[in-house]
Amino acid sequence: MTTPTSAPGRRESTHSSGWLVFAAVIMIFSGVMTLLGGISAIAKDDVFLATRNYVYELDLTGWGWIHLVLGLVIALTGAALFSGATWARAVGVGLAGLSMIANFMWLPYTPWWALLLIAIDALIIWGLCVAPRPARD
Repeated sequence: MTTPTSAPGRRESTHSSGWLVFAAVIMIFSGVMTLLGGISAIAKDDVFLATRNYVYELDLTGWGWIHLVLGLVIALTGAALFSGATWARAVGVGLAGLSMIANFMWLPYTPWWALLLIAIDALIIWGLCVAPRPARD
């Protein structure tokens, strides 16, 4: 059985899926943005407004390191999706979920940006979950 967009007798590969490419590009973007936010928090933590009495209180430099490492791993996993690595889909869903949690905890420092990245992470999870599975021989 062929899909309407594929030629007869030709199987669609994993890395040619539009949803997978979309998720990979958005993961790289999200990872780079998270990485840059982490660098900003580490380098000059008076850029962000610190809220008092926040339940998830952590030093802003600590949050910066968390975001730096998480952003780097997200961007590298997004790049691995382009190579067709099947492990990258499951890892990508997990990392996007972790990023949603980290951005939820980041809300007092940059509320609108954190909400935007939570929405982007939801799109990443959607894209990775609806992309077709690799064709088996």
